[in-house]
Amino acid sequence: MYNSTYREGLKLLSPEVKTETQTEPPSVLVPLEDKMWLREELLKAIWHAFTALDVDHRGKVSKSQLKVLSYNLYTVMKIPHDPMSFEEHFKDDDKGPLSNEGYMPYLNRYILDKVQEDFDVLEFYRMCWTLCYRKNIHPQRLIISDNDAFKVWCIFNFLSEDKYPLVIVFEEVEYFLRKLMEAMGMGWCEERFTDYRTKQSTKSWLNVWELIELVGVTYFSKDIDRQILSMCINEVFSELILNILKQGYMMKKGHKRKNWTERWFVLRPTSLSYYVCEDLTEKKGDIVLDQSCCVESLLDKDGKKCLFIIKCIDKSFEISASDKKKKQEWIQAIQMCIQLLRLGLLSPHRDALLRRRELRQKQQLEQEDLAERMKNLQAANEAKQRQLEDMRMKMEEATAKAALEELRRKKKQSDLQDRYRLDLEREKMVRQEMEEQMAQKSSELEQYLQRVRELEDMYHRLEDALEDERQAKQDEEAMRKLQARLLEEEAAKRAELEQIYLKQQRELSQTEAEKEELIAEQLAKEQELQAASQQLDKLEKERQGALEQYQEVSKKLERAANKTKTWKDKVAKHEGLVRLIQPGHKGPQRITNWGLASFTDIELEQRKKTWQEKKNQGAQAQ
Repeated sequence: MYNSTYREGLKLLSPEVKTETQTEPPSVLVPLEDKMWLREELLKAIWHAFTALDVDHRGKVSKSQLKVLSYNLYTVMKIPHDPMSFEEHFKDDDKGPLSNEGYMPYLNRYILDKVQEDFDVLEFYRMCWTLCYRKNIHPQRLIISDNDAFKVWCIFNFLSEDKYPLVIVFEEVEYFLRKLMEAMGMGWCEERFTDYRTKQSTKSWLNVWELIELVGVTYFSKDIDRQILSMCINEVFSELILNILKQGYMMKKGHKRKNWTERWFVLRPTSLSYYVCEDLTEKKGDIVLDQSCCVESLLDKDGKKCLFIIKCIDKSFEISASDKKKKQEWIQAIQMCIQLLRLGLLSPHRDALLRRRELRQKQQLEQEDLAERMKNLQAANEAKQRQLEDMRMKMEEATAKAALEELRRKKKQSDLQDRYRLDLEREKMVRQEMEEQMAQKSSELEQYLQRVRELEDMYHRLEDALEDERQAKQDEEAMRKLQARLLEEEAAKRAELEQIYLKQQRELSQTEAEKEELIAEQLAKEQELQAASQQLDKLEKERQGALEQYQEVSKKLERAANKTKTWKDKVAKHEGLVRLIQPGHKGPQRITNWGLASFTDIELEQRKKTWQEKKNQGAQAQ
């Protein structure tokens, strides 16, 4: 906001300016590397302020007003103010008011050349606008607010030609109106604009106040919703003046707490800023874009979808869009900014404006060249016409002379018969010469007419070439529409592929469920195997106990064998018991899992096979 001294300076410059409460657009700070193109824009705004101070329309302003204007420029542009520089610069000029040419050296040397830091360009524009708009427009006639008129004024300065007095050609007026109609979602009416341009047939341009009146009074009817028109003007203003290429809400992942927060993102050619909300009052940070940055799509994770990442030199930023369409739009917009930075282009709209100007200049040169050629052809045609007229007059004079000679000859015929013959022969010779001259002149006339026909044919070919050019433009428009339709079909195919992808995801999910069931069965079998292992361990312990009991029984049997031999003979009759307890056998003893017993190798193998079959049958039943 302006300080008190700044407001007092505005009142001294323009006493009728009233202080109003308006919703101003966000501040725009311009870096030093943009000063080359900014200088021209600043000069345009200062020219409006200078013209507004020229009350008498003499092209001159008093030194006191220029001194206050200079002080306000120092304040708004954050330049250290030297109060003596103005007096020292103009100390030798005592002729009174200064012209624009006289003020320009001081403006360049002490103000524009001393911009050393970023300053709010919109505040500068607002100051110049405040000086000039009250004297040139009537707000009660407009259907737009003063703030919208200020935005149209800024757009005029952007699109106007770099010549003074400032004007905007009808091609740029059409471009601006097309932008507004596109923002409203309405189709462009070529006939309506053509009718308006026809009414302005006396000139091919508009000044800033005529443009504001065109937007606020003439072109758009009073039935249109003012709020919609204001929103569309603000959208075009943000795009052209604030260099906002895209804006909207998205989720951003924090770098420290790793939490996701919704932010309002604003994309400009060199940065992606994010704010708390869309009123742009509280900025949370900037993502500076340069040639080394890149943007990539990410897979869904942490419950967040439509993710992409912006990789910079020092850090990376993960962002989540609301849907896939918005995600793709943001990725394409950021990639376009990075590509423009790599090409050394900072403002796409300014580059487009320069290209349109170059095209207009080229077309103007071609038209001037064609007009010059037509003028030369017309001059040549007039010269030939004069030559033909001279030849006709000479022929008439020769015919009159021949008639006079004929009268004289008849008058002397009776007296000078012999001389008549000589005169007749001489006359015949003269007539022959005249006929030869007439034939020669007729041949030259035919050649001239042939040249005229060739020039007319050339003119027709030029017209055909212009018609071919117009047809080529129409074909180009048709191809553009065809490309748009192909893009729509591609989007439909992409949606169909996404449906197929979702179906594959569901099938993969079903396969995962079956895999989990198999894993559960495997775990159950492992548990059963573990239980069987525990049972085997238990049986092993029982076998160890049986072996110890067998050793004790063997010792008892040895003692019993030593006491009586008769008992051994009786036992010898029963072969099975001999194998069980005879003390003299030193071979390995076999103990099964069913208690204290000893078998032959063949019996033991049969027992093992029977036990293994029962175990397999139990596993199959489970």
